[in-house]
Amino acid sequence: MKRTIKHIFYILSITIMLASCASEASLQHYFVDNQESSNFISQDIPISMVKLDKSHFSEEQNEAFNSVKRLNFLGYKVSEAKTFKTELAKVKTILKDKKYNDLMEFNDKGRKIIVKYVGTDDEADEVIVFGSSKDLGFGIIRVLGNDMSPDKMVTLITALQKADIDESQVENLMNFFK
Repeated sequence: MKRTIKHIFYILSITIMLASCASEASLQHYFVDNQESSNFISQDIPISMVKLDKSHFSEEQNEAFNSVKRLNFLGYKVSEAKTFKTELAKVKTILKDKKYNDLMEFNDKGRKIIVKYVGTDDEADEVIVFGSSKDLGFGIIRVLGNDMSPDKMVTLITALQKADIDESQVENLMNFFK
């Protein structure tokens, strides 16, 4: 009897180890694993809470904005260079996965911003905006919605770069990086 229980425990332990090794890293897992960590800040933002002047938006930009339902934000604040490089490498490795399609990339005031999406050329299930700065840290926004078009999201992102956004809406996020 003791031997059988020991044998079952042994098999169960090996199964758990193999399952944990086989699970691939994903952005969603990275969010969950780090949302409570001290150098991270996490926030879910319903798009209904994002107030901005859309009067200059084209029809295409309005469609893209209206297709977004929620934003998941995870930010990492630099505390020491070695830890920052480790966390940055983890995110970059995840985003190299084939399921993340390149959408656009640009530099803004010394900060690199990469936009990727999961889905097809016609419909994105998720859009990822990843920005990093060696002085501040990095931030990842998972844009979630319905019927999101990658092409329309590019025009929306371009419009948002020029938009006058009320910074008080994201003040607590910005204060985290100070």
